[in-house]
Amino acid sequence: MAASTTTSPIAIRSYGADSTVDRHDFAQIVLPLAGSLAMDIAGREATIDRATAAYVEAGARHDQVSRAANRSIVLDLHAGDLDDRTAERLARRPYIPLAPEAGGLVDYMARLAGRGPVPAHRLRLWTALLVDALLGDEPQPRSRLAPLLAAVESRLAHGWTVEAMARTVGIGPSRLHAIFQAELGSTPRAWLSARRLERARHLLAHTALPIAELACRCGYADQSALTRAMRQATGTTPAAWRRRAGARD
Repeated sequence: MAASTTTSPIAIRSYGADSTVDRHDFAQIVLPLAGSLAMDIAGREATIDRATAAYVEAGARHDQVSRAANRSIVLDLHAGDLDDRTAERLARRPYIPLAPEAGGLVDYMARLAGRGPVPAHRLRLWTALLVDALLGDEPQPRSRLAPLLAAVESRLAHGWTVEAMARTVGIGPSRLHAIFQAELGSTPRAWLSARRLERARHLLAHTALPIAELACRCGYADQSALTRAMRQATGTTPAAWRRRAGARD
């Protein structure tokens, strides 16, 4: 990976053909300036370029490789930079088409960052505009999945299967897979796993529930199942996550 041309939390970087698997306790937005990157974010793969941005959720295992020349803006987002709802919306669909207004913001920051360190106040203003452009404020068509997502999130402890989820909305499993890919860029099983893990992390950080009870509330068979899921997704254990959350408080 090439050296950064700006200081943290924003940098212009290039990636090579060697794997650069990483995970960290802050989120990132990756905005290609030239070339393309093949990315894997928590098992969700895509190629991003000038027309697509990527959002890497805090704690998510991710990798990016390219066999051709490339340059990208990488923006680090630490606790407090995004509200919880905005972070959740970005995490649900980590590969985001870039609207024309977002492309203009990317070009602006590329020119600014290329001249040296970006003033903190200007970076904050730019980040707010960028996130608004990525999410879009125009009314969205009602999601075909909305009733299902609400039902599942309200009963994460239930033993959901893909077949049961499909029956909830009156369609077949293959059709459900297709709609999940179209609307969320994910599979039903991967989405369910992410929501359970998200709820578990929230409860670990904000409650004193015993980990075994917390695991069952989030749909895991037992504490060991939650520990395996957290290790795979974040490289840490539930107890360690709770300690870190307490230290941040």
